[in-house]
Amino acid sequence: MEGEKKSLAVSDVGAWAMNVVSSVGIIMVNKQLMSANGYAFSYATTLTGFHFAVTALVGMISNATGFSASKHIPLWELLWFSIVANMSITGMNLSLMLNSVGFYQISKLSMIPVVCVMEWILHSKQFTKEVKLAVVVVVIGVGVCTVTDVKVNAKGFICACVAVFSTSLQQISIGSLQKKYSVGSFELLSKTAPIQAVSLLLLGPIVDYYLSDNLVLDYKFTSGAVSFIVLSCSLAVFCNVSQYLCIGRFSAVSFQVLGHMKTVCVLTLGWLLFDSELTLKNIMGMGVAVIGMVIYSWAVEVEKHAHAHAHAKILAPHHVKNSLTEEEIRLLKEGIATAPPLVKDIELGRPI
Repeated sequence: MEGEKKSLAVSDVGAWAMNVVSSVGIIMVNKQLMSANGYAFSYATTLTGFHFAVTALVGMISNATGFSASKHIPLWELLWFSIVANMSITGMNLSLMLNSVGFYQISKLSMIPVVCVMEWILHSKQFTKEVKLAVVVVVIGVGVCTVTDVKVNAKGFICACVAVFSTSLQQISIGSLQKKYSVGSFELLSKTAPIQAVSLLLLGPIVDYYLSDNLVLDYKFTSGAVSFIVLSCSLAVFCNVSQYLCIGRFSAVSFQVLGHMKTVCVLTLGWLLFDSELTLKNIMGMGVAVIGMVIYSWAVEVEKHAHAHAHAKILAPHHVKNSLTEEEIRLLKEGIATAPPLVKDIELGRPI
């Protein structure tokens, strides 16, 4: 039992590590790929379509070789989930384009309370005071180190609302679908990735043209740009798999809260690799965010122990003792020694 717990803890840490490393890595690669000083591939939605196309290909190979099993999930659920996921991607891209960076960061931070409220409405999930405190601390910390100028307009606000709502719903749905149909994270991803790939590759160029006024077909693909696109797609497979894995193992709230560790890593690596400015305000905000994440991890553990203790109390009356204490054995012997002899009913053969 102890070995199983240790193995589970190691796999949980591995899932988080894979998500953080792949997410931070893909951000660094995409920064070089999409920036004007890099390869200027400013087609974010189409690139996401490439990501899901490669992920779908990996899923098909995995199913064909028997590495993973394919379980039935109704097509309408897969289509509904894919629509929500694509709305999330498109909404985020439009929000970043139409709003200031500051408001974009605030909209991302608002996903934590939105996910909490949605889980409370959809799944009647309750949160302890410690968890709520940790969420507030994380939001404040990340807000301090990322939010700068805050400008908003009507179109940008609507796009941000759509992005936050659809992203929160998508992350909750990942865990719900895995539990509902008893499928693993990779199995679910291999079923949704082809639908998202096809829809994003068809709609992506249109959305990107609206965002950048450039057609992806006009882009000159150099060997360097292709190499970075391939690297980005490779990291996206690990990023997608680890996201489904983490939400399936934990919850959408935990994924959002601890996922802000990626923000801290991105800011640090941006300062180390790209000469980004790192002010005292950034450092203080990152410190507060890390403290919030530690508090959240502690609060979740406290909540788990409380639930386990309550569950044990409920089950305790139903358990039968497997052994007797020395006192009980002594009383039993005394009872046998002093008990009157049994008189049997001769006809029926039973004690009377």
